[in-house]
Amino acid sequence: MLTSVPRGTKDILPSEVGAWRYVEGVLRDLCRCFGFKEIRTPVFEHTELFQRGIGDTTDVVEKEMYTFIDRGNRSITLRPENTASAVRSFIEHKMYADPDPAKLFYIGPMFRYDRPQAGRQRQFHQFGVELLGAAGPNADAEIILLAVQILRKLGLKDLQLKINTVGCPECRPAYREKLQDYYRPHLAELCEDCRSRFDRNPMRILDCKNEKCHALAAGAPKLAECLDEACKEHFAKVQELLTASGVEFTVDPTLVRGLDYYTRTAFEIQYTPLGAQSAVLGGGRYDGLVEEVGGPATPGIGFAMGMERVILALQSQNLLPEKDDGIDVFAIAPKAEAAALAFTTVEQLREVGICAAYDYQQRSMKAQMKAANRLNAKFVLIFGEDELSRGMVTLRDMQTEDKDNSQREIPVADITTILKTEVQKNE
Repeated sequence: MLTSVPRGTKDILPSEVGAWRYVEGVLRDLCRCFGFKEIRTPVFEHTELFQRGIGDTTDVVEKEMYTFIDRGNRSITLRPENTASAVRSFIEHKMYADPDPAKLFYIGPMFRYDRPQAGRQRQFHQFGVELLGAAGPNADAEIILLAVQILRKLGLKDLQLKINTVGCPECRPAYREKLQDYYRPHLAELCEDCRSRFDRNPMRILDCKNEKCHALAAGAPKLAECLDEACKEHFAKVQELLTASGVEFTVDPTLVRGLDYYTRTAFEIQYTPLGAQSAVLGGGRYDGLVEEVGGPATPGIGFAMGMERVILALQSQNLLPEKDDGIDVFAIAPKAEAAALAFTTVEQLREVGICAAYDYQQRSMKAQMKAANRLNAKFVLIFGEDELSRGMVTLRDMQTEDKDNSQREIPVADITTILKTEVQKNE
């Protein structure tokens, strides 16, 4: 139907946009404090970027990407996540040549063909950060602290931070063998997806949400048994820094994240009242990704946060600010002869930053007052015939409780000056 949005997409209506602006404002303020700068990448990229960057054994690449052939016979994909795009930009614009690590953040729409559910759409919005060029555990701890501070700043409670290490390319071959030895007798019990993962990427089985696969994962070998000394030391230092910063966390050996590019530290923050889809934020280290995409060997770490899920969480805890979308002034012209003056006055007020409106339809005085109330106007200007004959208009304060002194006449010539003062008083 032409009058319905496609399944898995959603209009963000004017009444809802204020909540998004509020959350985005908190995100931008904290990113500025941590020294991260915004990057805006295209919403579509060459398909190969995501195949190489995310991993061709992941559900995202195998099942969820929106891919098409363009008129130049190129395979193009709407971005399903933004880390690969940020890394591509990092390489293309030679940010690796800068002496300091690149600290980037983004906010924008992503696209995955998935089953729509609460807080999870086919077009969804992510906020994310990427720190490229810092290998130490202090970078891991800083990224996790930024994630925690964002959710704290928004006021969210009932949060669980889970962390794990997924090792490195030197650790994982031995762990891969242990996992395959464990799962081989249970192959028939695994879901179809996990049976296909058994040979290609058995660690992904740990991330499966299928009830039977999830139960089997509880008894699987732990990666900690196969970590080399460098990975053990790195993870221990991350935990030490988080503890020193007063951040509570749980080490979850089954946390592996859903994308192939993660190495060493992985983490996730869950808001349990959201139920099955409780993860609101997740990320980790990806030291091999820049090189995989075609750049020089560069360490990296980051996270992404689902905007829809966070806003749902804020709504459930009544943490969104009250709507303040009223206007400053509404101009009322009871007679058609004053409409032109009301129109030009509104434009003059807007030029000096005062939010002003008027009635397009020149309805009755009563109807125009109702319109002013619907718009939550702080002040009303009434261009009455009698007042105008004396070069005056009536200014009514719609906020005062003192109704006997709620209005006064002011000179037409001084409208802008007086209203600038009155509006500033109420800010």
